[in-house]
Amino acid sequence: MNLRTRALSALIVAATTTALAGCGSSDDNTTSTTSARSETLTVYAAASLTETFTELGKDFEKDHPGVKVAFSFGGSSDLVTQIQQGAPADVFASADTKNMDKLTADGLQGEAPQNFASNTLEIVTPPDNPAKIDSLDDLAKKGVALVLCAPEVPCGSAAAKVEDAAHLTLEPVSEEQSVKDVLAKVTSGEADAGLVYVTDVQAAGDTVHGITFPEASSAVNTYPIATLKDSKHADLAKAFVALVLGSVGQQTLAEAGFAKP
Repeated sequence: MNLRTRALSALIVAATTTALAGCGSSDDNTTSTTSARSETLTVYAAASLTETFTELGKDFEKDHPGVKVAFSFGGSSDLVTQIQQGAPADVFASADTKNMDKLTADGLQGEAPQNFASNTLEIVTPPDNPAKIDSLDDLAKKGVALVLCAPEVPCGSAAAKVEDAAHLTLEPVSEEQSVKDVLAKVTSGEADAGLVYVTDVQAAGDTVHGITFPEASSAVNTYPIATLKDSKHADLAKAFVALVLGSVGQQTLAEAGFAKP
């Protein structure tokens, strides 16, 4: 190999090495940038908010590229217990003020809770209404397989209030830990009737039959929402709360049957 050929080979090797190094640097930067933009906002919310918050979560992700909203839906009492025990969450939305008060009593909130919606109970039966339920009184009839939320759950607490207001003694065959569990018992045919929220009946559509009753006005549940003190995504948490309280969030909730707080 002559001198000219050796020099040319050296230049080619040097150029190739530089190009490969540049590619490696670019990939590293891209990975770092993508990783930095990828965040998960964790929202703990009452089961009755499943449909509306899932929709709002999609809106939030569109407005915040690289952000994933992860929801944990369930009974408010169970959710607040999980938070008290250290479960990582950024936002908490309760189906009543009592369970939010548990959170604030322990100083676990970030910014102060704000009320964003309210809800009332409705009787729900299978579409053919096999037990011929027409009123709240009918739920106390012998032989009716009634399902309610457990007393510590907001929908269970509300059920107890309407029961007292109507001077009735209801004897459920089971008490569930969330309003969606009550709904599932009815839609599966395991129960003749249940007490759920107006919004749950609307969301279930033709799979259930809903019956309104005047005593429901004696137990209106107010829904508060708050960021959490230990949130690792405080700005995103505030932005999600703002979405729920803003015009888009309020319209979505209203369309689902929620009332103003």
